[in-house]
Amino acid sequence: MERVAIVILNYNGRHFLEKFLNNVIQRSSGCRVVVADNQSTDDSIPWLREHFPHVEVIINPTNGGFATGYNLALAEVKAEYYVLLNSDVDVTPGWVEPVVAMLDANPNIGAVQPKIRSYHKPESFEYAGAAGGFLDPLGYPCCRGRIFDTLEKDLGQYNDSRPVFWATGACMFVRSHLYHQLGGLDDDFFAHMEEIDLCWRLQHQGMEVWYCADSVVYHVGGGTLSANSPFKTYLNFRNNLWLITKNLPVGQWMWKFPLRLVLDGVAGIKFLLDGSPKHTFSIVKAHLHAYLKLPKMWRKRTPIRSTSQDNVLKKWLFVQYFLRKKRTFAELDLP
Repeated sequence: MERVAIVILNYNGRHFLEKFLNNVIQRSSGCRVVVADNQSTDDSIPWLREHFPHVEVIINPTNGGFATGYNLALAEVKAEYYVLLNSDVDVTPGWVEPVVAMLDANPNIGAVQPKIRSYHKPESFEYAGAAGGFLDPLGYPCCRGRIFDTLEKDLGQYNDSRPVFWATGACMFVRSHLYHQLGGLDDDFFAHMEEIDLCWRLQHQGMEVWYCADSVVYHVGGGTLSANSPFKTYLNFRNNLWLITKNLPVGQWMWKFPLRLVLDGVAGIKFLLDGSPKHTFSIVKAHLHAYLKLPKMWRKRTPIRSTSQDNVLKKWLFVQYFLRKKRTFAELDLP
């Protein structure tokens, strides 16, 4: 079995493959590189076969989004460690070795992410992952280096490798046997927050999720769905409700879920006042669809181990950010 398989999920991303694939190949010595295509309608595959005939290609039978796309592709890939890598990521020399060394040294680590900087603003962290993901007590995600839409500059403040709550799907190393043991990413999520769900389930198994500061990649972001997409808003709100339904202890879910309905309503009103009614409608639709599948999500719950509180914020994120005006991760009330 090969040690490391880097699997790039592609959907109409020929321009990203043209820009970044060669760097992945050149800077990932000894790794198997696979492009899994989600039924692209552009010329990604003909271009790939012409310019990189040695790169393995998997054609998924349907476009099931990020989650199903990876589940289908990884069912065909044998390796000790998988790397889920977005097509719009530029890797740096030596990005693989420190993460693999971390996984080799600690069998309790299930998944790892590198430092994620912005491709367009290299001095800053990038939205999807930054320096490792955390959750607040209500299930809202944030990162070291990114709170809501506020991004920090990388001044070395997060150069410490450490456990985190979740690793970004933009560039996630994960032990293959754990990925398959847990059933992979949740197909119902389609895209967004499915990696948080996987990392939470890893922790229910007693595994740890880490951030490796010695590995750095640059992420364009919004390669498939832009930050302003109402569909992205829909996915984030719907999937976050499913996330806490699947993973919170029952006693916490009983009061946190109703509170989240209120807070999401406030977010919808804010979108409306800001002149973005499409996003308000997306939140309403997200809630309706989330409710319809609540019984199914409840059945997906597995035995829940008390997750370490070391990577859960002490106080509600929206209070610290919107009311107390805290804009950097270091300012938050941390565990």
